[in-house]
Amino acid sequence: MKFSEAVYKITSKIPRGKVSTYGEIARSLNCKAYRAVGNALNKNPYAPIVPCHRVISSNGFIGGFAKGTKAKIKLLKKERIIIKYNKVDLNRYFFRLR
Repeated sequence: MKFSEAVYKITSKIPRGKVSTYGEIARSLNCKAYRAVGNALNKNPYAPIVPCHRVISSNGFIGGFAKGTKAKIKLLKKERIIIKYNKVDLNRYFFRLR
């Protein structure tokens, strides 16, 4: 399986109202390539079925999004995820993939 396809498969497990991180996805693939995870998600052909908007930086910041940060925030808020200062509370919304 291609790396990007593995990323999409794992990302599709993140439930509505939760977020995970680029690093968490990399760890679940037994690697440290969190930037490669971000690159794969930037080219996600399966959105919104594969919810790449639910993947954020490990420090809780929103991170990038192909359609722009404002669009990502809008999608997360639609799922009732509270965002303060472009940051998500990982203690409240984090979804562990392992």
